[in-house]
Amino acid sequence: MYMSTQDPFVAGETKKLPSLLNVLTILTFIGSAYAILSSLWNFSQGRKGVDDLEKLQDSGQLDNAPEFVKKMAGPEMLELAKKMYENRVPLLIITLVGCALCIYGAMQMRKLNKSGFYLYTIGEIFPIVAAMIFVGGGMMTGMMGILFSLLIPVVFVALYASQLKYMK
Repeated sequence: MYMSTQDPFVAGETKKLPSLLNVLTILTFIGSAYAILSSLWNFSQGRKGVDDLEKLQDSGQLDNAPEFVKKMAGPEMLELAKKMYENRVPLLIITLVGCALCIYGAMQMRKLNKSGFYLYTIGEIFPIVAAMIFVGGGMMTGMMGILFSLLIPVVFVALYASQLKYMK
């Protein structure tokens, strides 16, 4: 926790990075690296995912499957996979731009620059909105989709917002 009795913005005084801000930025770097690698993997393997879903539906294996499995591999998911494959180039670019904004924003916040918070927030929101435009709301199907698409970014933005008092 940032504990200083002096004004942290007095010229010449070195400012200590608050521990929560330190942890958040490190997690942002890790999460952004994971998102970059995942998006590159999805870009290169997109057709295989569509083909696998088509084979699964044609095989008849879903007939005896539990209802939640049918939803995860049913016709709606196949359509979603096709839309994602058809829009793989813009989705890749959107993800890479969003990750770059998050990384740069986190680097700025490590320097206690408030502008980093705004760049980070744009980097989190832009890919979600853009992906919904290209693919539709179906991408947030299921708890995992909602968790990774909305909950984690909202929590991180809120936690970063709680650290704005240390930034100038």
